[in-house]
Amino acid sequence: MFKFKRAAAVAVAAALALAGCASGGDGGNGGGGEGSGGGGTLTWGMIAQASTFAQKDMRWANESPYAQAVYDTLLRANPEGEPEAGLATEWEYNEDNTVLTLTLRDDVTFTNGDTLTAEDAAASLLAFKGGASPNASNLANLAGATAVDDTTLELTLSAPDPALTTYLTQNSGLVAPAELVDDPAMANEPVGSGPYILNTSETVVGSSYVFDKNEDYWKPEDQHYDRLILQPFSDPTALLNAVQGGQLNVTNTIDPTTIGQMEGAGFTANEHELNWWGFLIMDRQGTLVPELGDVRVRQAINYALDKESLVEAVGAGRATPTSQIFPPFSPSFDEELEDYYTYDLDKAKQLMEEAGYANGFDITMPQTPLVPAATWTLYAEQLAQIGITVNYEQVQGPEFIPNILGGKYGMTWFTLQQDPTDWQLVRFQIAESAAWNPLRQTTPEIQQWVSAIQTGTEEEAETAGKELNRYLVENAWFAPMYRPLSTFMSDANTQVQTQRGNAVPYLWNVQPK
Repeated sequence: MFKFKRAAAVAVAAALALAGCASGGDGGNGGGGEGSGGGGTLTWGMIAQASTFAQKDMRWANESPYAQAVYDTLLRANPEGEPEAGLATEWEYNEDNTVLTLTLRDDVTFTNGDTLTAEDAAASLLAFKGGASPNASNLANLAGATAVDDTTLELTLSAPDPALTTYLTQNSGLVAPAELVDDPAMANEPVGSGPYILNTSETVVGSSYVFDKNEDYWKPEDQHYDRLILQPFSDPTALLNAVQGGQLNVTNTIDPTTIGQMEGAGFTANEHELNWWGFLIMDRQGTLVPELGDVRVRQAINYALDKESLVEAVGAGRATPTSQIFPPFSPSFDEELEDYYTYDLDKAKQLMEEAGYANGFDITMPQTPLVPAATWTLYAEQLAQIGITVNYEQVQGPEFIPNILGGKYGMTWFTLQQDPTDWQLVRFQIAESAAWNPLRQTTPEIQQWVSAIQTGTEEEAETAGKELNRYLVENAWFAPMYRPLSTFMSDANTQVQTQRGNAVPYLWNVQPK
């Protein structure tokens, strides 16, 4: 249902994109065969419209194609999520990892004709840190950005940040002209160095975003099409109709139950595990919900989840049951923890009795119309098996995530990103200051492991991550249900490579067969 990235408001954008903030459409401007054989037009079904084109405020995840069309990033990520050369050809940390020096290309020009320099990169980084992007906090450790000369950029950090080079492959690393980073006109008429130029005369905001090939682009081998059309959809039926009508080349999916019909229309399902799905048990100290302060109650909740049935009923059979939030590609992943909590009502009821709650208790959780009512009923039924009565508080879509992050609830259903690096995941979901730890609850053990992941050697970080993962599972800090498959569809004329850690493939990895 949702796709969420590294900051709270990005999660908001993704949720709303999937459930109603983007205008529907039926294609237009012919996808299908136009994209075959090179050149032509790539028509891409989006599940988010562009929030803005201003470099300093741009979002990522489902909105990343908008950004990648018009801007370049300092570094790029390969499909496995590993940083590679982008605008920067070389980069190196000092001995204590508090200064990162990057060497930039000298042959890149913006669409206004100006040459891109380190001054532009420095100004863009600082503007992004102070901007309205939900990912601005990614640069929290950036203390300074200095252009040593036209092609040398020096970044000074207040503390080591193992994820910084990854952030520089995303919206944090987008570069615009220094004199335009604060220009309000950039929100609608962006000036970047990317492979495409926004065609403002043909674009219909919220319905169809049209881009023309940048003839002066520095990396023409990545320009697989002469024209790019990004069309947002919010309604799964409209999206399915566009696919079946041959009006799209590629698209993300809204409703997993339509994937079979898309395959029947000749599309290929490109799948990868992006998120984990389950209950966030945020009040592990019992501040709002005293019962959740008892580890036995949290463990009982985990044992009460019939994950196999949930995979079929909610995940359309396209998911992997799990008990951990670290993904299989993480060094902290532990195969033994996958089925640590199996469906065992007798065990769950025993734990509830031992905790003194044999008769259960009531809990208030938020409910939003962005998720089908039947799904909320199913979640409540899972908890009712052990006497926990869920009282749902109706929350409209725009307020759902802010209310959760405001620390209003002790527990809620949600789905969160499995990030490319352990530090990103820890910083996003586990650390005391993490956005998805709204009650700021932690333990001395967790603080030590988090510190080791941030500042330790590779071996120390890996050991700490494994110990942290086991602690979280054994102490039931979360109640994961499964890892759903994120599915990106492509037609018979188009090939794609999915992107680890992102909701959609990166633009240059979508090309004609």
